[in-house]
Amino acid sequence: LAYTRQGPQADEHTPLMLRLSLLLLVGPLDALRVAVTGAGGQTGQHAFRKLLALPEFEPVGIVRSEESKAALVKSGVPADAVTVADVTDEAAIAAALAGCDALIIGTSAKPAPSGETDESTGRPIFGFPNGQPEAVDWLGQKSQIDGAKAAGAIHVVLCSSMGGTDPGNMLNALGRESLPDGSTKGGDILLWKRKAEKYLIDSGVPFTIVHPGGLLNEPGGKRQLVLGVDDERTVGERSIPREDVAEVLVQALRIPAYRGRSFDLRSMNEGEGAVTTDFAALLDELGGRDCDYSLGKMA
Repeated sequence: LAYTRQGPQADEHTPLMLRLSLLLLVGPLDALRVAVTGAGGQTGQHAFRKLLALPEFEPVGIVRSEESKAALVKSGVPADAVTVADVTDEAAIAAALAGCDALIIGTSAKPAPSGETDESTGRPIFGFPNGQPEAVDWLGQKSQIDGAKAAGAIHVVLCSSMGGTDPGNMLNALGRESLPDGSTKGGDILLWKRKAEKYLIDSGVPFTIVHPGGLLNEPGGKRQLVLGVDDERTVGERSIPREDVAEVLVQALRIPAYRGRSFDLRSMNEGEGAVTTDFAALLDELGGRDCDYSLGKMA
């Protein structure tokens, strides 16, 4: 059985997860209702738009503000396919997820220059103006996982990040402030992400955790993708187009073998290797391996 960007290439007797099997038999009335958080952002929006184009899904894009919803609607997205809810508001996100069969978590704290400069290094100081990682990547993701579980979701796909095995990764220093007593506050984005990942694994909800490398704003569908675990880099680059990440998030919902898996996602340079089109075969690259959460550190 081959799974491509167009979906499973098989007849109606091919064993798929229940809802997709029903779709093959009776059509789009049984479409899987999938919430996508971060649908107004970049990677999350790519995933949301891909789902909108597929008849086996009924996507609900969850955005943080009315402005984000208005922008999506102006671009042609149906207004009734977009819901406004702040993921740091536990009650609001639970209400938004009610009735959903699956969830793609595409939210993340976003660093931005604060306008100040570190006198010792001369480098700009970054902050998180729209929410620190503890609030967004830990508590916000925890609320999403809890909401999906309460809704009876059959699958949660989490878009996280590579770098989680290295507590000293430079991304953890962004937004971190040193206090007079020698302690710190803020930052540690990968540590909070890793804590949320482990919470999802322990939640009992079927999951897929994807750790993309550096995200590129380049067209997808033009590269060979590479899977790995634990921040290894054997072949390929440490980067990948956002659109390719979104494709894997969507394919994780379509291919049952992606359930219960946690892996890194990178790509070859464009023009190297063969463009990935079979996403079931892509998963076989792992040889049964998954990321090891005894490595690194959690917040």
